[in-house]
Amino acid sequence: MAIQKIRMALLAAGLAAAWPALADTWLIRDVRVFDGERVHARRSVLLEDGKIRDADFKGKPPAAAKVVEGKGRTLLPGLIDSHVHAYRHLDLPLLFGVTTQVDMFTAVPLMREVSERMAKGENQGQADLFSAGTLATVPGGHGTEYGMPIPTLTKPEEAQAWVDARLAEGSYFIKIVMEPGSATRKIPSLDLPTVKALIEAAHRRGKLAVVHIGNLDDARAALEAGADGLVHLFDGAAIAAADLEAFVRLARERKAFIVPTFSVLESIAGLREDDVLADASLTALLKKEQLLALQGTYGKTPKPDEMTAPKAVTAALYRAGVPLLAGTDAGNTGTQYGVSLHHELHALVQAGLTPQAALAAATSVPAQAFRLPQRGRIANGYKADLLLVEGDPTRDIQATRRIVEVWKDGAPASALRKAQQEKVALEASGKVGGEAVALPADGRISLFGKDKLASPFGAGWMPSTDRFLGGKSRVQLQHQEGDAVRVNASVVPGFAYPWAGLAFMTGAQPGQAANLSAAKVLRFRVRGDGKSYGVSLLAEGVQIPVNRGFTAAAEWQEVSMNLADFKGIDARLLTMIAFNAGPVPGDYQFEIADVRLLDK
Repeated sequence: MAIQKIRMALLAAGLAAAWPALADTWLIRDVRVFDGERVHARRSVLLEDGKIRDADFKGKPPAAAKVVEGKGRTLLPGLIDSHVHAYRHLDLPLLFGVTTQVDMFTAVPLMREVSERMAKGENQGQADLFSAGTLATVPGGHGTEYGMPIPTLTKPEEAQAWVDARLAEGSYFIKIVMEPGSATRKIPSLDLPTVKALIEAAHRRGKLAVVHIGNLDDARAALEAGADGLVHLFDGAAIAAADLEAFVRLARERKAFIVPTFSVLESIAGLREDDVLADASLTALLKKEQLLALQGTYGKTPKPDEMTAPKAVTAALYRAGVPLLAGTDAGNTGTQYGVSLHHELHALVQAGLTPQAALAAATSVPAQAFRLPQRGRIANGYKADLLLVEGDPTRDIQATRRIVEVWKDGAPASALRKAQQEKVALEASGKVGGEAVALPADGRISLFGKDKLASPFGAGWMPSTDRFLGGKSRVQLQHQEGDAVRVNASVVPGFAYPWAGLAFMTGAQPGQAANLSAAKVLRFRVRGDGKSYGVSLLAEGVQIPVNRGFTAAAEWQEVSMNLADFKGIDARLLTMIAFNAGPVPGDYQFEIADVRLLDK
C-alpha cells in the first residue's frame, strides 16, 4: 500500500508540474516555412485538434483560432534527436524545440510508459520517444557497465530469440554494439557472425537494425553485414583518402544512414559545447545540475585534431547523398537533452552541410530513416509538432536557438519554458527549497519502534522496491531490539535496475522535497550478511538516484557519508534517502539503526 502511495504521489507531482493546456486552434500567419525539405517564403499554417489542418492556409482566420504573426520568423517541424539515452530529464528536450527523441538504450519500464502515453495521445508535456530498449551486446561488453543486469548473447544461434524478446518488450528497432574498446582498455564485443545474425533477425520481423561502432573497420563490417544505419562515426586525427572513398561508396551502395554524433565525439576529444554554453537564452533553461553535465567532457585534455576524421567523413557522405541524421548521444557527459541538438546542427554545418541540409537532418531525414509516423514535415495531417524561431535558420543555423514558441501535439510549450526559467532563476538566487528544516538536536531521523517506523519530520520510513516500476523485488521490514530494523530483501530480475530496501521520505508527502541544507553528514549504524549495499539520494528534478556504497559486515559498524559527495543532489530539494540492496539479484539481509543527519 505504501509503495502504491509513493507511485501515485510521484506521478501526480510530475504530471501536475508538466501537463500543458489542451490543444487549441492556432494560425501561424505569414511566416517563412521550412517544411522539412523545402523553404516557402510566405505561408500561413493552421493547427487544429493537435494536427496540421492546412499547411498552406488561405483566407480569413477561423473564429476560434489563436493567431501568431510570423513576419521575420521561420516555422520548422519539431526537431528530432536521432541518438539519445533517455533515462532522465524527460521534460527538457521539448523546451528547446525537440519534440521527438530516438533512444538507443534505456530502461524497459520507462520505454513502455512513454509508449503508452503516446498511444493514448497523452504525451503533450514532453518529447515523444521511439526506443531500442535494451541493446545487443555480450557479457561484459559495452552497455553492461552501468550496474544493471541485461540480457546478452554470444552466438548467432541466439539472435532470433534475443530480437523477439526485445520486440515483445516494446522495442521499436534493434540497436547492436560493436565496441572493442581502446588500445589501453580492451572490452568484449559481439563477433561479426552474431552481428549479422541479429541484423537478419530484425529484418525478418520487419524492424530496423542499427549498429554502434567505434572504428572504421567495424563501421565497414556493420554495413557489409546489412545494417540499416550507423549511430556513431569514429574519431581520428586523419583518414586515408582511399579509406574515405571506399567507406562512402559502401554506405551509398548499401543505402544506409549515418548519425555522426559530433556532440559526444567532441566530449571524448575533450571539447565543450562552448557555443551553447555562451548563449544565455539557452542556459537560462538549464538547472545547475543540468548545466554541470553539459560543462564536463570525457577527454581530460582538448584534442581538436581528433575531430578531423569525422568532419571529413561527414562532408564526403553529404556530397555523396548518404542520409545524415542529427543525433547528440545526450545522456552522456558533455551533452544535455534538447539543447545539445542546437550544437549538433551547428557542428553539421561546420562539417560541410548547408543550413537547410542540417535542418533536414533533424526533421524529415530521421523521420524517413526511422519510419517515424506523422512527423518531421509540415504537411496536412501531420502532428502539430512545430518550432517557431526568429530569423532564418535556413541561412543562419544558429537562428534555431531564438525560440518564439514550441507546439507539441498542437499545445504550446511556452508555459513550460517560462516555468523552467523561473525555476532556474530561483535556484540561482539561492532561495529554492523553502524554509530549511530544523534538524533534531541529536540529528536522529530514525525513531524505530515496535509499532511504527517514525521520524521527527517528513512522511517517514517505508519499504522501497522496484515494484512500482514493474519490477519483482520484495522486502520485509522487522523491528529489532532498540532503535533497529532488519531488512530482508529479495532482489529479482524484472526491472532494469532492480532494488529492495528501506527509504526515508523527507517531505510532508511521499515525493515532496524538503530543504535539508542544514545537513552535511549522513551517519548510521549497520550490520548484516557481509554483502554490498547502497545509499541512494533523490532530489526534485533528478530522476535517477545518486548512490554511494557500503558493506554490511557481521558486527555493528558506524558509517558516515558527506552529502556533498552525492554529486548532482541539491540538499535543498531532497526527496528521499534510501538504503537498498541491488542491482545484483539475490537474497540480502542487514540491520540498520541510529540514522542521523548532522550539521558537521
